[in-house]
Amino acid sequence: MREEYEIGASDAPHVDIRHDRMNPIFRRAKDKGYVERLTRTNMAPYYEKAGLVWDRALFEKNWQEFESYEVAINGGVAGVLRLSHDDVAYYIRDLQIEPSWQHQGLGTRAINFAIEIARNAGAQRLRLRVFCENPAVALYERMGFQVCKTAEDTHYMERELP
Repeated sequence: MREEYEIGASDAPHVDIRHDRMNPIFRRAKDKGYVERLTRTNMAPYYEKAGLVWDRALFEKNWQEFESYEVAINGGVAGVLRLSHDDVAYYIRDLQIEPSWQHQGLGTRAINFAIEIARNAGAQRLRLRVFCENPAVALYERMGFQVCKTAEDTHYMERELP
């Protein structure tokens, strides 16, 4: 598997380009500290509200198990996408975009990239979990995800991959 994909490159999974000025590259994440910091920072308000405490041991375990990609743009890193899979589906385990890059289409592009990774692997479904009050719920719904169940302030969402 290639370590880096530029959207629009002939050997990368196909992703619809809507903004010519932004051409993100998805490459294997190697900076565990960056991934943890961004995730922890972006998720802090939700963790606090839910009474959750950051579990560094769980992060360490998941670092080894998940496929982690940096969302790189303009020579810098603007976010992280983390995936896992089983025999049933692919899972977006984490999608974190730097606050200064939010609301500019990178989340949509990251989801499209995840869809193509899952399709290329033969998966029929893409799943995720998201806190109910997270504004990203609207993005996931626009991208075709539907809430399958809600438990403890968390939506479990799924999208079929035709």
